[in-house]
Formats: sequence, C-alpha cells, structure tokens
Amino acid sequence: MRKYLFCILFIIPCLAVAQKKELSQARAFIKPRTKNYAQADKLMTQLLRDSANRTNKDIYQVLYEAVKGQYDQANERLYLKQRQDTAAFFTLAHRMFTVAETLDSLDVLPDKRGRVRLLYRQKHAQQLNTYRPNLYNAGTWHIRKQQWADAYRYLDAYLDCARQPLFASYDYASTDARMSEAAYWAVYSAYRQQSAQQVLHYSPLALRDSVHADFALQFTAEAYRWQQDTAHYVSTLEEGFRRYPLFSYFFPRLIDARLAAGEYNSALLLCDSALTICDSCELFLFAKSSTLLRMERWQQSVSYSERLIRQNDSLPEPYFNAATAFFNMAVQPGAENDRTRQLSNLQKARTYMEYYRQLMPGEKRKWAPVLYRIYLSLNLGRQFDEMDKILKTL
Repeated sequence: MRKYLFCILFIIPCLAVAQKKELSQARAFIKPRTKNYAQADKLMTQLLRDSANRTNKDIYQVLYEAVKGQYDQANERLYLKQRQDTAAFFTLAHRMFTVAETLDSLDVLPDKRGRVRLLYRQKHAQQLNTYRPNLYNAGTWHIRKQQWADAYRYLDAYLDCARQPLFASYDYASTDARMSEAAYWAVYSAYRQQSAQQVLHYSPLALRDSVHADFALQFTAEAYRWQQDTAHYVSTLEEGFRRYPLFSYFFPRLIDARLAAGEYNSALLLCDSALTICDSCELFLFAKSSTLLRMERWQQSVSYSERLIRQNDSLPEPYFNAATAFFNMAVQPGAENDRTRQLSNLQKARTYMEYYRQLMPGEKRKWAPVLYRIYLSLNLGRQFDEMDKILKTL
C-alpha cells in the first residue's frame, strides 16, 4: 500500500511539471516573433484530453490565444486574396467562441475565499463581438452549399451568444437587429434536416422576422406534424391562415384537418372566410365545392364547381366534384320516384366524369367506378363493358 501511495505522490509532481513545461512552450509559440499558433493549439488540446486539466484556466487562455492567432492569420490571407480554406476559417471562428465561453464558465467560479474575479470576460467579449458576424456568415455560407447541419451549428452559436454571460453587456437579444433573421435561417436549416426539435427551438424568434415569417410558420407547422402534435399543428395552421390567407401552404391543410376531424361546419365557415378575402381564388372555390360535397349538399356543391369551371375550364377536379354530386343526387333514396330528374342527373354526371377522364386519364381509380355505375344505370352496354375491363385491371 505504501508503495502504491509513493508512486501516486511521485506521479502528481511529474504531471504538474510536464503541464507547466507544455504551457511554457505554448506561450513561447504564441509570442509575436514566433507565431506558431498551430503548435500551441496542439499542445493545449493534448493537455485537455486529461480530464484533470479541464479546470485549468491557464490552459484555456493559451488555447484561446492560439486559436485566435490562427483565425487572424486566416482572415489576413482572405483579405489579401491568398489561398485559404473558407470552411477551415469558419471552424476557427467557432472554436474561438467555444473556448472563450468555456473559459468564462470557469472564470466565474469563486476562489477559496469565495471571491469572483473576472479576469478575461471584458477583453474576450470585446474581441469576439467584432468576430461574431462571421458566425452568421458561416451559417449562410453553409446554407448556400446545402450543408444543413453545419449551417445550423454556426447559426446556433451566433444566436446562443445572447444567453451567454460572457456577452451580457452587449444584450444581443435587444440590440442585435439580425437575431430574428438568423433564427429564421437556423429554423430553415433544421427543417431541411427534418429536425423538429431544432425547428421549434428557434421558431418563436424566427416568427419575428417579418420577411420570412410566413415560411417560418410553415416550418413550425411541419415540425408539429412530424411530432404528431395535432393540436399545435392545427393552431399553427390557423395562425398562418389568419396572418397569410393567400399563402399556399396553410389553407388547404387547415381545410383537410377540419374535414378529417369531421368538422364540416367549421370547414365551411373557413371557406366563407377565405372567399371574403378573394372571391375568385380557385383554391377557395374548390375547397367550398369539396366541403359542400362532404356535407351532402349536392346542388350547392355543383354551383361552386360550375362557377369554377366557368372561370377556368382546364382544372380537372371541379369536373370530378360536379360529376360526383350529380351522381349522388341520382342514386340517393327516393330519386327513382322522379325518373326524368334521375336520368337528367345521370347524364350530367356522365358528361362531367367523362370530361374528367379526358383531363386525367391516369386517375382510373377515381373515374372508372363511377362511370361503371353510370353506364350500368343508363344501359350503355359498350361503355359498361369497357369500364368492367378497366376495373378488373386495377
């Protein structure tokens, strides 16, 4: 036991001596006449691999100076249009912030007498405040290259400065006008990775970006959908439609959500609200036609379908809605009591569905079953046989 204790007591001073030697060597490397910042970086990184060294502020301070020196050298090369790896330059910027923030977390710890003496905060904050825009630039640079994870990492670092005690004196949340825009691009990068958690982390701030708030709401809604959070998904769609009624994403999905939930009256009210904003919008007219069809208000559904056809006769779906409505009127209970009206409705259903077939020949599963029943009801043998053969291939 004494032997092992002696070995331990012998090793500790040796380690301390080695640590001091490497710190001294690293300090020599970062002197203005030497400027061997990469070697100093390597020495300090090796020391930090030992968990026992990770509370040593001297190591982090030397590492910070080593990384900053490399960053400044790279920045100078870029300024002089010399050869410099842009990604490596941005990596140095990110590391500089990481090291400084770690050092600051050690700097705030009280000493043995309970005193807190911030030795590095003011100087580092002043230096890094001038470098911080390059975190944003790094994020947008990686977005252009469609490197979404890297883009998010840099934008997250840029935004995270607002909550770091190191930068408390700058109050970025209140003074940095670019925060909401940076949050939007962070949300966008997270959306492209389908990371719901990352999208939702910055979406409240991204929604303050008036230029991109419509897309930020879309990405937020999608994040809730990925999480199968129906309540927040629908409420986000509602907010999106309220703020941006003509934005193509919100209205159709909100209608689908209400119809899927069987909230037909609510869906109809939504259509009416949309039509007060734009009474000629094809999407709104078609949504009302479809909602009325679901509510079995056949004749009203036909009215909106025919209105839409008069406005744009190249749209296929209004023909399908009109055909379905006329067919349903022809086969509803009691329709056979007025044979003349029933045949008229069948003929109209046939006309509209055959035109839909011409426009959408590949949608056999939609038009073939209805035409099969129409031809059967009208005793059209040749047409019926054709539909029978088509249905057998589906």
